[in-house]
Amino acid sequence: MFGWLKRGAPRGGEAPPAATAAERGILVFENTSEVIRAEQRLRDSGRPVRVMGPPPEIRTGCDLVIEFPLIEELAVRRLLEEAGLQPLQVVPVSGPLLKPVDLFQVKDFGDFLMVRAANMKLTFEKETRRIVNVSGGGCPDVPYLARELVGKTLEQAPEPRRIGHTLCGYALQLALEESRRRCSP
Repeated sequence: MFGWLKRGAPRGGEAPPAATAAERGILVFENTSEVIRAEQRLRDSGRPVRVMGPPPEIRTGCDLVIEFPLIEELAVRRLLEEAGLQPLQVVPVSGPLLKPVDLFQVKDFGDFLMVRAANMKLTFEKETRRIVNVSGGGCPDVPYLARELVGKTLEQAPEPRRIGHTLCGYALQLALEESRRRCSP
């Protein structure tokens, strides 16, 4: 049942292996709002989770999955059940074809840095940390989100997840957090 635990075990005198993909699992949900609620619930409980793009082999229409430590599957399922959330699938990351896709892409334009999360892009001036552009997506709240963020610094910008209500707002939140992370000392 837990054979995957033994496969990565070190042999006599060897250093322990790096974490293997088999130690990670993916939670697949029916829609993005469930992913957002599940991520919040799991983070609030202190679980180390990461929102990723789904691998093509398990894509069901939702553009996001949650990656988590597979050893915590039972506790994760309980937490989600308490919150009224039921994943469609829990899939062990057992090979390169089931590896989730990183949501972030970063492009350096010299004085400016563009961080893309899923389909949303946030560009800011590196020296001042002032947001100069928000683009991408096709959700109805993108123009409003852009108006609220452009011209503000990364620190002054409102949280898109608090003022937006769509996948684009969620992706923009991730881009803002990644931008802040890349600029932190």
